[in-house]
Amino acid sequence: MSNISSEFDLSGAIFSFAEIQEELNYKKAQYSLRKLVGDMDLTSVEQMGLSEEIHGLVTMLDKLERYVVQIAVFGMVGRGKSSVLNALLGEDIFTVGPLHGVTRTVASAKWKVNREPLGHGSVLRLSLLGGKNSGVELIDTPGIDEVAGESREALAHEIAQRVDLILFVIAGDLTKVEYRAICQLRQFGKPIVLVFNKIDQYPEADRLAIYRKIRDERVRQLLKPSEIVMVAASPLVREAVGLPGGGYKVAMGRGTPQVEELKLKILEILHREGKSLVALNTMLFANTVNEKLVERKMTIRSSAADSLIYKAVIGKAGAIALNPVTAVDLFTGAVMDIAMILALSRLYGIPMTRSGAVGLLRQIALSMGGITGSELLVSLGLSSLKGIFGLSIPVTGGASFTGYVTVAMAQAGVAGVSSYSIGQITKIYLANGAGWGEDGPKVVVRRILASLDQSSILNRIEAELKAKLQWGG
Repeated sequence: MSNISSEFDLSGAIFSFAEIQEELNYKKAQYSLRKLVGDMDLTSVEQMGLSEEIHGLVTMLDKLERYVVQIAVFGMVGRGKSSVLNALLGEDIFTVGPLHGVTRTVASAKWKVNREPLGHGSVLRLSLLGGKNSGVELIDTPGIDEVAGESREALAHEIAQRVDLILFVIAGDLTKVEYRAICQLRQFGKPIVLVFNKIDQYPEADRLAIYRKIRDERVRQLLKPSEIVMVAASPLVREAVGLPGGGYKVAMGRGTPQVEELKLKILEILHREGKSLVALNTMLFANTVNEKLVERKMTIRSSAADSLIYKAVIGKAGAIALNPVTAVDLFTGAVMDIAMILALSRLYGIPMTRSGAVGLLRQIALSMGGITGSELLVSLGLSSLKGIFGLSIPVTGGASFTGYVTVAMAQAGVAGVSSYSIGQITKIYLANGAGWGEDGPKVVVRRILASLDQSSILNRIEAELKAKLQWGG
């Protein structure tokens, strides 16, 4: 007796621990999504074109806050998707259009979920949801083989990303289109229940033969036998209909839906992993949307960063071209590079101090290796030569001005290419969240330098400097 009691105590303890863990995971998902929605850090320009994704995140947060389990039904036209949902609900919520029973739009209805005590455990009782309570939302989707199939399929996939459980309705042996659709839906990692509908239209032997073929051959690699359920959502039955002149005739009518096994399967899944499904699938969807937001943000900020970098390049090149003093040249160039790094850090929303910018510039310079050393030697030599030409202009009556301009432009070009490289390297560093990724700074720097078209940059610097400083060619 004591052993039996201990077993029950241990079972209860394990069940309680699992519930606690499930609740902790759910709270963690709520916190993460609230933080994601609250800290999107998007400018008004970055938000343009992302209203749908942002709305999707807010909707998913609302779903998580209210604990709404979403179940979507998929299938080809005429398989009885809407009938299955209506049978589950017990009333005709989902309507079908006049063309081959086609569902024209996405529709949804809600069940209320009540947990009721029963013996040593509890059961879930479902009814239509009224008010902002936890519940189950049923979603009917257009047929996967309807007109404008690509857009319909895209809509189906978007829904599949959001929902927690998928019902896939068939009405006989699996077609190639249905098999491909199940394979695609399986990629989303959601629980799938294959609903074999309209079993009332087959003799029992044929029905069982089709079921076994589906189970053992068609979806053996995709679904477990327990994930295949047979139903008759809107069974046809023969009934006697009275005639006006007396007598009767036999007509086909609608019988009582046979969906109890499907209801039990849904209840089993919800009871076993309802909250975990909601938490996991909400976060998976949120992660997908967040990737789009980050991609959009990075694209816009990359464009703004390129503009900022080039303004800094022209500013530095112009200042160095006009300055004849060697030491001041080098100091001015370093100061302007640091200012550019600080401006880029503000653009990417990553706080950086002046000393941090100096440290990053030093790290970039070291990673550039011989390139910066060569640039320093060239810059020193050109700066000295430029100073000589500058001092000799009054003596030569301006004849040495052409030499001064030529050397100044060359020095400005060298400084500009260097600054452009530093800017692009900094941009990648900041876009990676102030890190170099797995490759390390030297690999990243070399990759960026190898991708730069230095002659194109030099030509652009020269053209803009001539226009800006009004020098002749």
